[in-house]
Amino acid sequence: MAGITFTSYIPLILVLVLFFLKVPVAISLIASSLVYFTFINTSMAPDLALQNMISGLNSFPVLAVPFFITAGVVMNYSGISTRLLKFADLVVGHLPGSLGHVNVLLSTLMGGISGSSNADAAMQCKILVPEMVKRGYSKEFSAAVTASSSLIPSIIPPGMVLLFYATVAKQSVGKLFMAGYIPGLMLCVAMMIVVAIEAKKSGYGKTRETRATFPEVVKGLCAAILALFMPLGLLMGLRFGMFTATEGGAMCVIYCIIVGAVFYKELKLCHIAPIMKESLISTAEVMFILIGANLFGYYLSWERIPYTLSQFLITTLQNKYVFLIVINIFLLIAGMFVEAAPMIIILVPLLLEPIKLLGIDPIHFGLIVVLNLQIGGLTPPFGSMMYIVCSVLKIPITKFVKANIPFYIAILIVLMICTFLPDVVMFIPNLLYG
Repeated sequence: MAGITFTSYIPLILVLVLFFLKVPVAISLIASSLVYFTFINTSMAPDLALQNMISGLNSFPVLAVPFFITAGVVMNYSGISTRLLKFADLVVGHLPGSLGHVNVLLSTLMGGISGSSNADAAMQCKILVPEMVKRGYSKEFSAAVTASSSLIPSIIPPGMVLLFYATVAKQSVGKLFMAGYIPGLMLCVAMMIVVAIEAKKSGYGKTRETRATFPEVVKGLCAAILALFMPLGLLMGLRFGMFTATEGGAMCVIYCIIVGAVFYKELKLCHIAPIMKESLISTAEVMFILIGANLFGYYLSWERIPYTLSQFLITTLQNKYVFLIVINIFLLIAGMFVEAAPMIIILVPLLLEPIKLLGIDPIHFGLIVVLNLQIGGLTPPFGSMMYIVCSVLKIPITKFVKANIPFYIAILIVLMICTFLPDVVMFIPNLLYG
């Protein structure tokens, strides 16, 4: 194989250009890779590359993707969100700025159900923000707390971005899921502190005059217990070896169907068709991206770009803490322009070797990558959660950014803790997996 030249990097440059031109992720990856295997690397038949592209999906962990997607879709039809909303209000409704606290807590509780920041942001804009505005909360603050708290579902299992990283990096899905709990709860606490401060400054009131009584809390907990049990059941099942993460996805689907149809009685036969349609479309989109990722990863490996980059980084950044600072800055900037999935596809294969040589755990690094890139969803110019809340609530992006500054600060503090105190992230994985 010839040494790395400028032509070796043409597909990498091309895919970045296509991303910026808003070409769909999967098409960008496949097109850039085919340019390489058709015109640059003529020693390999293109059909062999295409065969490798498809065969890469023949892995057991990939099966978790459609299962967790389907579970999330089923939950949307089961009435779980309303029960969790009522429970969250019981817990924090007596606090100043209570609806802001409910917003954060609901995102945390929904983390183990929706697994998607964009889905959470869209849902909260519909079911909670109108009530916040009605009760005197500014649209800017409502948008800020909704978008920022929607970061949490991607961190708390079974976050789809975590699953995506585990698939691309070939890491344990179970360990990565377990690593997300403490950072997710830290984000929840940090944002509730911000809400409390902003509520005191702006005079935001309560939804309840008095703290909920113990019988009221117990009643609300009983109503929501089946919804709350799913992430707990997933954790315990993984811990005691009852099922793998992939099998856990299938169990979540079955559990959601039983809860929605038998106990809550809100899941009907008429919902089967829309559930199947939404699940198939979402799964197809993700799988198409993974197919493109396999082919693009094949190109990177063929040109030894990850090895070359790792040698450069190890030579230049010999201290792992300096490396982590540089990577954090780079990921934060990259996340402002490109969504998490394509950045994971491009960067993770390049960085796995350097982090291993520097003694950084790939699971710990995965949380850093996901958290950084999800922060990009809150920032201009292309943040997806930012655009969702701004478009639904019809507020200028400039006002959103100004209102979100305290949340940016809180999130960055959590990011720094997770980056430089790896034991915080790895506590549960080490406890459960050794």
